[in-house]
Amino acid sequence: MSPIDTSPLADRLAFARQVKAATDEQLLELMRSPRRAPLVADIAADLPAVFVAERAGDLDAVVHWRVTGRPDGGADVLELVISRGTLAVSAEPVRTPRLTLTLGPVDFLKMVTGNASPRMLFLRGRMKARGDLGLTTRFPAFFDTPRT
Repeated sequence: MSPIDTSPLADRLAFARQVKAATDEQLLELMRSPRRAPLVADIAADLPAVFVAERAGDLDAVVHWRVTGRPDGGADVLELVISRGTLAVSAEPVRTPRLTLTLGPVDFLKMVTGNASPRMLFLRGRMKARGDLGLTTRFPAFFDTPRT
């Protein structure tokens, strides 16, 4: 049984605490299970709620998050479009990204819940960036992640 029994849409803080309490092996098992797709969809749906428009300012950018380690060997790609203080998220990318961030499923869960620092993931080579590296350092500040 997975230690994650809630969704960020149901209770963002409880979800973050469950991710924090889970082992890397448990998180990897979860992200290899049939629950991965709905969980990634819930995370994507919750991103606009934690987006802080004031921090993004007048930025217009397309960012792709590539979450590797799908059971079929592929990756989930979330397209984040920041424009005029708004954020739109899609699981079907169609635009050319200014920045692409690639990371594994465990690090993705930890990062979106505030349990891992995006800067440390990048510095340790656990998150790869391609494109506008200046945006890489600013991008995480656009979101209010839970404080566990």
